Amino acid sequence: MEAEAPAPSQPQTAAQEELRDPRLISGEDVVFRTEKHWFAPVADSWMGVLLILGSLVLAWLQTDQTSGIIGFFNRVLNLLEIALFLGGVGSIIYNILAWRSASYALTNHRVLFQEGLFRKKSAETLLNSISDVRMTQSYLGRQMGYGNIQIMGASGEAGADNFTSIKKADELKKKMLEQKIATASAPAMAPAVAMAPAMAPAMGAPVQSGQAEIMSTLTGLANLRDHGAITPDEYETKKTELLARL
Repeated sequence: MEAEAPAPSQPQTAAQEELRDPRLISGEDVVFRTEKHWFAPVADSWMGVLLILGSLVLAWLQTDQTSGIIGFFNRVLNLLEIALFLGGVGSIIYNILAWRSASYALTNHRVLFQEGLFRKKSAETLLNSISDVRMTQSYLGRQMGYGNIQIMGASGEAGADNFTSIKKADELKKKMLEQKIATASAPAMAPAVAMAPAMAPAMGAPVQSGQAEIMSTLTGLANLRDHGAITPDEYETKKTELLARL
């Protein structure tokens, strides 16, 4: 009896995708992912390096004398040396952990960016609310393949989100603009879909008009937030309520 051939692997379902990334909502797919470049912790650790160098200088200034006023100053210098060294090492370790935890994802609806550990900087911005995407690259960044991304909202520079040392920043900017154009042109296709309701069962699931309405509402709320009409906390509260309906 011939052995049965193994079943071909099935593509990930939407539910599996949501389990992989809990930030995704129903009908949302990741289009592009990237990460922070390995040079980021090197560039961010200049303060930690200076602290360690300062501790070495203090160690060099100390003498072997342990008594009298000179001994007192030696003990003070020793304490400062330890503090500077631990501070420098801690700063470098923090930058490495922040580099490893940074994530950048572009979906067909939003940009999901996150940097930092204790002082987190994040962006969960609808593509419809983005007015511009800017990228800057130093000479070293062009040679090594990283750059900085600035996401502009309706309020311009005042509400911009800045993310640094992103790998493949040029490709990320291109993908963001492509998705924004695709999102902007999607409403123009709605009348054509409405004219052929009978085709929906043949093509798959029916049109999710409720989801489209929620995404449109989120876009409007994001614009109100960028113009200062509502606070970021009010926006986040309302966004959570709307996403819970999906």
